[in-house]
This record gives sequence, C-alpha cells and structure tokens, in this order.
Amino acid sequence: MKIKYFQDTDTPYIEFRETEVAESKDFDENTVIDVDHKGDICAITIEHASKRADIPHFSFEQIAA
Repeated sequence: MKIKYFQDTDTPYIEFRETEVAESKDFDENTVIDVDHKGDICAITIEHASKRADIPHFSFEQIAA
C-alpha cells in the first residue's frame, strides 16, 4: 500500500495495490474510487481532504496476523 499526499491540492491518493486501473468511479463529488478489471478496489482519491478528515493526525499501524 502506498499513500501520496499532494499538499498543493489537499489530495491524498491511497493505492492499495499496483495494478492497471480499469475504471474510476465517483463515490461523491470529492472522492474517486479506482477499480481493476474484476471490479476490485485498487485506489482511492480524496479531494479537499483536510476539510473532510483529520489529515495532520494520520497514522498507520500494521497488525501481525
């Protein structure tokens, strides 16, 4: 998983796995979900993220199985 944050547009791009995107679907006017040819989610783009989520306090924790 990769997360890129574009500060100039306040947009995080969260890529769950590297694969070819078959379609980008609008979830709402500020959220786009990318899916592969099977319809599985590959990535999510969130525009105006700081107004919609607590971006400065983002953390990631991986839990062992």
